[in-house]
Parts: sequence; structure tokens; C-alpha cells
Amino acid sequence: MPSQIKSRIAALPSHFPMQRTAFAVVYLFMKLRWPLICLCFVASSAFAQIQVELKFPRLQYIAYEPVVANLVITNLAGRDVDLRDNGGQSWFGFEVTGSEDRSIAPISNAGTEPLNIAAGKRVTRKINLAPLFSVHDFGTYRVRAHIYFADLNKFFYSQTKVFEVTDARPIWQKTVGVPDGGDENGNVRSYSLMTNRFPDHTSLYVRVEDKESGIVYATYSLGQLIALDEPQMEFDRSNQLHVLYCAAPRMWSYARVGLNGQLLARASFAETKTRPRLVHSEDGEVKISGGMIDTPVTQATRETAPKLSARPPSAPKDN
Repeated sequence: MPSQIKSRIAALPSHFPMQRTAFAVVYLFMKLRWPLICLCFVASSAFAQIQVELKFPRLQYIAYEPVVANLVITNLAGRDVDLRDNGGQSWFGFEVTGSEDRSIAPISNAGTEPLNIAAGKRVTRKINLAPLFSVHDFGTYRVRAHIYFADLNKFFYSQTKVFEVTDARPIWQKTVGVPDGGDENGNVRSYSLMTNRFPDHTSLYVRVEDKESGIVYATYSLGQLIALDEPQMEFDRSNQLHVLYCAAPRMWSYARVGLNGQLLARASFAETKTRPRLVHSEDGEVKISGGMIDTPVTQATRETAPKLSARPPSAPKDN
């Protein structure tokens, strides 16, 4: 104890012994309280803490395109943790609200296989919210992710993120029949090309739908578009859509889209003395004439359209 404090305690009247003792105890407590509080805080913080982050690559989406969220989970528990479903409670989920703070119930559940995270490690999961929640109507949506840790029967939450759903500007549309011999022959498909302007570029979108039933099979971006040249569109004998568009100065991109919205193939062409263009061959197929191939035609990796049960029942609505 410092000498000044000792002298002050000694100077107290002798008939106040209890006061001197109490003063010394209070002084010691005040001196030690912050280390004790910090120690308790560190102990509680280190006990099974899971950090949850939710990220979206952009703030604006087109109605019916995939809304992919990046779920980042960091294990700060100081030991390995097992995240698993328990008692009907999924180990991760989302809380989604729409206009006027209207809660949106899930329409299907994402697969929730158990996940083991080593101490101090971070894992990222990409999850498409479009098949899980009805986030296709125009408007603003707020999303918060949560992680359920069954060992502690405790939830950990991310910060709330916001994104907007809007529609692109239509530039072309054509309705075609489904050829005979398919599972859905006799039906029709409407192909649409749309553009959407972002702060740093313009993107070309394709949408495939059955307007009579209200089913939207797919909506997604084909890539960046330079608006100086109109895209070229042709159908082959199977009524698959071929699109050729200018993606950069003297550079053209090609895509082939199937009747259910599949991105079947794509390639890149450089403009030389001749500009690339789509032409029909004698057998009814569509080929590219002119220019020089920059990236060969390859089978696209995009998955086929989701099952009918996973698709929203109607077209976008304006809130």
C-alpha cells in the first residue's frame, strides 16, 4: 500500500478501527476491480463464441435472378465445434423481412449437413435465397442470418443486410413452342432479353418463362454489354436461343440458352476485318460467321432450372 494511504489511515482516530479496515478493503477492491472485470469478460467471451457474418456481392438484384448470400462463420470458441441440427432446429437459418417490416416465411429449407469447424478457423458457405424465400417481388428486403449451437442451446446472429429487387429494361422478347418429343411438348416458352445499368457497367440479362402458367424458369446475367451495338438473336431448329452481343470494344460474347433456361454454351470472339454474326446453316443450326474466335465454345457450367416445386408460382409484382 502506498505510504500516503498508510499515513492517512494511521491518522484516523483510534476509536474508528472498523472505518480504517473498511477503507483499506474498499481501496483494494477499487484497485483490483478492472483486472477482475476484464478477466471475467475474457473468460465469457472465449467460451463457445461463434462469429457470424452475412455478405451480399451487390445491393441490387433483378426479379427472379439468384440472390446468393455469403455466410461466413468463424470459430472463436478456443476448441473445435460441431454445428448440427438438433430437436428439429436447423443449425443455420435466415430471418427475412420485406416491405413494411413484413416477415417472410421460408418456402423450402436448405440442406443442413453437419459442419465441423476447427478452433480459430473460418468457413464460407454460398446460399441462394431465391428458392428458399419469396424474394421475387419488387422492393427492399432485410436479411439476418443465425447459427444455432446445440451444445449450448444458443443462437449467434449476424448483422442485418439490405438488398433491393427491381426489374431490368426489356429490349427484346419472343415466344416459341416446345418441339415435339420433349416432356413438355405442346407448351410454349417466352425468351426475354433485358438490360440493367449498374454504377460501372451495363449488364445483359436473359429470362425464360411460361407466361400462361406464370412459371419463370430462369433469370440471370449473360455478362457486360456495350450498348453501342444491339445484340443479335436467332433460334435453331430446337428453339434454343443463340445470342451474340458486344461485351467490350471489338470483343463479342456468344451464349446459347435452352428451353428451361439452361446456359448451354458460351464463347468469345474478336472483331477483325469482319464483325462476327449469327447465321443459319442448311440443317437449321445456328453458327457464327466472321471475326476470330478468342475463347472456344464450351459447355456452360450453369445448372439447369430448379424443379417446378421450387419455382415461384407467379410473375413479379410491383409493390
